[in-house]
Amino acid sequence: MPTTLTVNGRRVRVDAAPDTPLLWVLRDALGMTGTKYGCGIAQCGACTVHLDGAPVRSCALPLSAVGNGAVTTIEVLHQDRRGKALQEAWIAHQVPQCGYCQSGFLMAATDLLARTPVPTDADMDAALTNLCRCGTQPRMKAAIREAASRLHDAAGRREP
Repeated sequence: MPTTLTVNGRRVRVDAAPDTPLLWVLRDALGMTGTKYGCGIAQCGACTVHLDGAPVRSCALPLSAVGNGAVTTIEVLHQDRRGKALQEAWIAHQVPQCGYCQSGFLMAATDLLARTPVPTDADMDAALTNLCRCGTQPRMKAAIREAASRLHDAAGRREP
């Protein structure tokens, strides 16, 4: 059954059943492989995308639940000032090891900085519920702190 949805600012038409998880629509129908399959039960967070600006686990979200919402994936995260700052800090702090979970973490961290511009460790612990087998969470936190600092300093320079 054809469905039209908004992905990364573009209206796209896909032929998928309403109960098809959004993850498979993104990966298989649209070829957007930056969003990863990890567990299939919405626990690990590798499949995190934004739906109307909020992080969701796309492996457990049926296409029918997307409705008229706007989906944002890792493929366009660099277009968001927070996402870009995080990606740069991720590289500077050499966060990824295997890298498999990183797109989900970056999507979750971008949402965190949108809601909490200067997050504490407790804020990060609460927001980053994704799993990383490599144990790079300390580097992730350092990268988030750096991105938050850069964004905060840049915001201060823009004010009159």
